[in-house]
Amino acid sequence: MARRRQIYEGKAKILYEGPEPGTLIQYFKDDATAFNAQKKGTINGKGVLNNRISEHIFTLLDHIGVPTHFIRRLNMREQLIRQVEIVPIEVVVRNVAAGSISKRLGIEEGTKLPRTIIEYYYKDDALGDPMISDEHIAAFGWASQEEMHDIADLAIRVNDFLCGLFAGVGIRLVDFKLEFGRIFDNDYGRIILADEISPDGCRLWDMETNEKMDKDRFRRDLGGEVEAYQEVARRLGLLPEGGDNSVLDLEKHRKNRGK
Repeated sequence: MARRRQIYEGKAKILYEGPEPGTLIQYFKDDATAFNAQKKGTINGKGVLNNRISEHIFTLLDHIGVPTHFIRRLNMREQLIRQVEIVPIEVVVRNVAAGSISKRLGIEEGTKLPRTIIEYYYKDDALGDPMISDEHIAAFGWASQEEMHDIADLAIRVNDFLCGLFAGVGIRLVDFKLEFGRIFDNDYGRIILADEISPDGCRLWDMETNEKMDKDRFRRDLGGEVEAYQEVARRLGLLPEGGDNSVLDLEKHRKNRGK
């Protein structure tokens, strides 16, 4: 497909003009960032893996009636998506304490939360994506009350489905980030799931070993990022088994690579 006009470039993806009105092409990069882009690097092949993983998950979500921007995968790094008006809110769904909630509230990482918690963050890199409340969202008009009800309902549905999907392949869904957008039919707008769902925006732990299988390996200088992303894809059936059905052994991977 001929390269089209670039619309936007983010930390992990580039959006190009789509072949038809109301569509975009989403390109997945290998770039990795952490701590609001203060740490930068590359995870070789990450874009290919995230494209496949996100395609797989969005397709399954469509089958259970969750509306998404995903149309189809075009090639190894690109997918065709619906153009949406992004709601400027990052939605974080937490099942187990990890990352910022552990630091903020002094809860030991790995503690199962009494109930699933949904948090909202204002999408603004310059401000460090600050945490916000429903009151902020309503006061500044970032989303209507009806839209926030839809967002919360969809976030819980996605969480319930993903917890089961990952548990079925021996992975604990600790927490994850979602983004939503509006699509319009005449003057009527509705909320749909946008962005991506991949190890970039999820905390995924092996259920037996608690090995981290996500971007925390990059954030915390643990190494083995490529193997972790590949293992998630393998367990979801997106990569050949290769005859190795053992749980992820990152130390073994590092030794095999001469590290």
